This record gives sequence, C-alpha cells and structure tokens, in this order.
Amino acid sequence: MIAVVFVAALVILALITQAGVVVLQRSYPAQGEMVEVTGATLNVVDIGPRDAAGPPIVLIHGASSNLKAMQQPLGDLLAGRHRVILIDRPGHGWSARAREADSTPAIQGQMIDAALERLGIGPAILVVHSWAGALGARMALDYPARVAGLVLLAPALYPWSGGVGWYNDVVTTPVIGPLLAYTITLPLGYFLTAPGARNAFLPQTMPENFVSDTATALLLRPREFLANARDLVTLKAAVREQSPRYAEIKVPAVVIAGDADTTVWPSIHSRPFAAAVPNAKLIMLPGVGHLVQNAAPELVMGEIDAMISGIAQGTRAAAN
Repeated sequence: MIAVVFVAALVILALITQAGVVVLQRSYPAQGEMVEVTGATLNVVDIGPRDAAGPPIVLIHGASSNLKAMQQPLGDLLAGRHRVILIDRPGHGWSARAREADSTPAIQGQMIDAALERLGIGPAILVVHSWAGALGARMALDYPARVAGLVLLAPALYPWSGGVGWYNDVVTTPVIGPLLAYTITLPLGYFLTAPGARNAFLPQTMPENFVSDTATALLLRPREFLANARDLVTLKAAVREQSPRYAEIKVPAVVIAGDADTTVWPSIHSRPFAAAVPNAKLIMLPGVGHLVQNAAPELVMGEIDAMISGIAQGTRAAAN
C-alpha cells in the first residue's frame, strides 16, 4: 500500500512539473535568434548599434541563470553605445545542448566560439560572470583571435575546498537525479527561487521584481536544472586542469569582485588570477557581494570603455 501511494505521489508531482514547465515557457518566451552549432542550439540576443565603433561586447551569464541576468541592467546600458551580444549558455535559458555531459568551460567555449563565427562576430570583449569566468578564461586560451579583452565579474577560476551544495551532488546521481528533477524540483523550487536569488545579492538588496524580470524560474525546468547541476559539479576539475595555463593569456583583462562575496571568494579566485595574468587589473569593491554587475554597473561600463579605448590606441600604434 505504501508503495502504491509513493508511486501515485510521484506521478502527480511529475504531472505538476510538466504543467509548470508549460506555464514557465509561456510566461518567459524565447527572445533572440537560435544559432545551430555542433552539440547545441544557442539562443543569442543582439542589441545595440551594429555599426558601433570598437569590438562588440559579448555578455555570458553564470550558473543558475540565463542571459537576462546579464542584460538587466548592464547589457541594456551598454547597448546605448555598443553592439552587445547576449548568449544563453548551452543548456540554460532557451539554449539546448545535446548531451548533459557537455558541461565544461572548454566544451561550452567551443560552442560559443562556433556561434559567434556563424554570426560573423570578430574579436570581441568577453564580459563573464561567476561560473562563466572559467569559460571566458578558457576561451582566451583556446581562441585568442576571438577574444579582444576579458572583463571578469566575481569569476570562478580556481579549485576550492568543499563542494557546490549537496543537492547538486544528488541531482547528478544516475536515476535518483532525474527522478527528483522531473518530480519535486519545480514544485519545491517555486518557493525557494526568490530566497536563493536574494542570498546571492547579499549584502546588497535584491532589486524588486528581479526574479520575474530575469526569468530566473526557467532554471526549475528539469532539463535545465540537471544541466546546471552538472555544470557546477564538474567545474572544480575543469579549473584545476586549466588554471596552470592562465599566465598564457595575453589579452587585457579586468577582474572586478566584491570583498563581501561569499559565493565565489575573491581570495581564492580573483586575486590569484590577477596576479597570474600579465595584462590583468584587479578592482575590489568594498562591501559588495556576488552580483557586482548589479551593484556597480557604471563602474563596469567604465572599465569596458577604457579597455576598448586602450585596444583602439594599441591598434593605431601598431599601424604607424
């Protein structure tokens, strides 16, 4: 009898989950162009003047989010004067990936490079947040002709002690993980999404309507939740493999982090990277947490503009 009740409960939760997915996708429809690459279909939003001077700016979001988290406010502000490309990472937002195992910065960087190539985007400034810090660094290593400069916001770049949350370990467990993702994740996550986002902003206050404005709840869809968990649990091994090469990065880089960030500790990630990369600049923001692009968008914009000006000056000097 207990087994029957348990199975019935799972069936009901699975039906609720599928109905929830339909509601979420109708509430937050795709906005952008779908670009087919090997192993993925990437959702790309292209805003700002196409003929803007200087390299285009590519914004790439971190874990547990999508391109909307980089668009508001930073992307929209930059688009006033620059061409801005926003990308849902493979498996996130409205981007799909063929294999859940394609979770590493190296593989996702290859997909993003291919998408930019198909769009005719030349060398670009990569602005990357959190998890995508490792992706931006990897792209600078693997595709130096693609990356004109790096702006890393609260980046994850090196191995750290500990894990990434017990629930991510559970969700990436065969059989058990998909069972949970397709039954309880969405109903339970509906009540936890806002508190989780609020914690990421600490000690700053989360902007009103941030969760709805950035379509954060799309994360609760089973496929995306599984992809996100896989990204997180494989990141430590990925940065352990690539971090010894960071000194090879030659492009200008700016690292901006908050000294109150307890999600991605600057002492483990930002400071060592700035010390290892020859052309890197470190900016520490006192009293700022993990969402530096929301806490100080004008400062981030200023550093991007300064980088573009520096690149232009270097190009003119080389031509003379």
